[in-house]
Amino acid sequence: MEAVGRTLLRCYGIVFKRLLERESGLPPWRDLLRFYHRLEARGEVRGGRFVAGLSGEQIALPEAVGTLREVSRRAPEDELVSVSGSDPLNLVGVITPGARVPALSGNRILYRDGVPLALQVGGETRMLEEIEAEREWQAKKALARRALPPRVRTYLGG
Repeated sequence: MEAVGRTLLRCYGIVFKRLLERESGLPPWRDLLRFYHRLEARGEVRGGRFVAGLSGEQIALPEAVGTLREVSRRAPEDELVSVSGSDPLNLVGVITPGARVPALSGNRILYRDGVPLALQVGGETRMLEEIEAEREWQAKKALARRALPPRVRTYLGG
């Protein structure tokens, strides 16, 4: 239980029941929650409401809470990041509205400043919001590109 609970926290930074619905082979949420309550009592994690619009308990690493605050204060940078459908960042339909994107490596999600902008599912591209033609071309190009942006490469050690 401890290994699974800590791994989930390291992977996501914030853990809640709905986030774990697409994970398989996990212990029941009530058992994980019991473990997280013990960590919270020791001051290793924080409990609260960190992701707006979601009900239920949420558990976060202290450094994740600080990062969330920092990001929420930052002005939008119009940064595009494309991730694989099999990436843990594929949270479309989990914490955002809309249908889920199947967790397959051929599917792609394009985020603009952390908000889903476009999807590529089964070889078809779908924009999630209306944007001007030039920006749509840039978005489709970014969606097809597999290279990581410099900040993500640095974080991953590449």
